[in-house]
Amino acid sequence: MICLRYLKGDSDAQDALQNALVKIYMKIDQFDLKLGSFYGWSSRIVVNECIMLIRSRKRVLEFESMEGSIDFNLEPSVIEDLSAQEILRLVQKLPTGYRLVFNLHAMEGYAHHEIAEMLQISTGTSKSQLFKARKMLKQQIKHILLEPHTHE
Repeated sequence: MICLRYLKGDSDAQDALQNALVKIYMKIDQFDLKLGSFYGWSSRIVVNECIMLIRSRKRVLEFESMEGSIDFNLEPSVIEDLSAQEILRLVQKLPTGYRLVFNLHAMEGYAHHEIAEMLQISTGTSKSQLFKARKMLKQQIKHILLEPHTHE
């Protein structure tokens, strides 16, 4: 599931997961239970593999701008009406830069300065990409709510 949040295609997600599993197996001796859970340690490896795969396919990560976007205020309960698959599909639709920062911050819990270091961008760019990702997700959800027959 982690790979599918970062990568758009199933084959890319499978490649990243396979690479991550090999790394986890090769580095299992470096895991230290005193420093955190196995899930946290292995998830970080999976996330890093996803980022490396994206980088290998693009010479420079593109961080798109979204000029003139409209902000919609949605109630938190609106998300409850969407299935996990619908939410995953919406996240996958985000431009690469938005998707990376959104996943790293909102899903993985990284701070903006950590994201900036991982993606080799500024902290301000990380914050901006997160803001724009959230705005785009709100627009997509609003669209689904206006046309409920399109997501069944």
